[in-house]
Amino acid sequence: MNPIKLENTHPAVTKLIDNIQKVLIGKRSVIELMVSAVLANGHVLLEDVPGVGKTMLVRALAKSIGGAFKRIQFTPDLLPTDVTGVAIFNQKTLEFEFRQGPLFANVILADEINRTSPKTQSSLLEAMEERSVTVDGFTYRLEDPFFVMATQNPLEYEGTFPLPEAQLDRFLMQLRLGYPSVEEEIRMLNRFSEANPLDQLESVLNVEELRQLQQQVAAVKVSEGIKEYMVRLCHRTRDHHHIYLGVSPRGALALFRASQALAFVRGREYVIPDDVKELVPVVFAHRMIVKPEARLEGATVDRVLTVILSETRVPVS
Repeated sequence: MNPIKLENTHPAVTKLIDNIQKVLIGKRSVIELMVSAVLANGHVLLEDVPGVGKTMLVRALAKSIGGAFKRIQFTPDLLPTDVTGVAIFNQKTLEFEFRQGPLFANVILADEINRTSPKTQSSLLEAMEERSVTVDGFTYRLEDPFFVMATQNPLEYEGTFPLPEAQLDRFLMQLRLGYPSVEEEIRMLNRFSEANPLDQLESVLNVEELRQLQQQVAAVKVSEGIKEYMVRLCHRTRDHHHIYLGVSPRGALALFRASQALAFVRGREYVIPDDVKELVPVVFAHRMIVKPEARLEGATVDRVLTVILSETRVPVS
């Protein structure tokens, strides 16, 4: 089976990645993973130090797909109804009317999500998993497609509330941008010297075209050997002596969907083991917890995953 050339079959994906690169320089691999998450209809957690472009990446993505975009700045005093919406009594009709919150959009930027209380964080759980919001006993469907792109700073601990495992498990991927190289940072200065390229960015996809691409991603073939490889990797995280909490079945499904999307982005109609290997760190790491005693011995999630990948048999056909 010969790989399908991306530029001949899926020009919209190439156009989307190139469009985002007009704003974010030198981060093509991260952009490819971000686009893969969108094509897999999954949420993304961006964890990195301030100022590396987390918010700009999400805004560029939202502009590129042309969907409704809402930004929520998470603060300690934010209430769940500030996110989901609230029922307000109308004195003219003598009935309660639901006023939609910022969750009712296609792309949600949950900025500094770990700075709000667990009560407000939990308002996202139903939305992220079931694409709906329940207020006062009534359930309201959210936009389709619907993505939560959350950011958090790993260095700030004062006034922050770590996300619970149940919420972390709902993110398809956790990505880090990292600092640009010297050459990339010089290019950034030149590009931003006259105007912000984000202001001039135009959409290259519409929501309907995105839905069609998602349907094509769902048709990407995954062999039985690859499926077994994914499941064995999940089970190894649950059985490893350094791991307290391993990857859930939802994590296995996330790896499956992300692998289909990455293969599609790379121009193939089938998944190969290298797709799975590349995705394991960004799909699994935030779902795992190392035992305290193992952490004292220097064990980390990344090191454990490296060992698991090296010891798990790779399918050859």
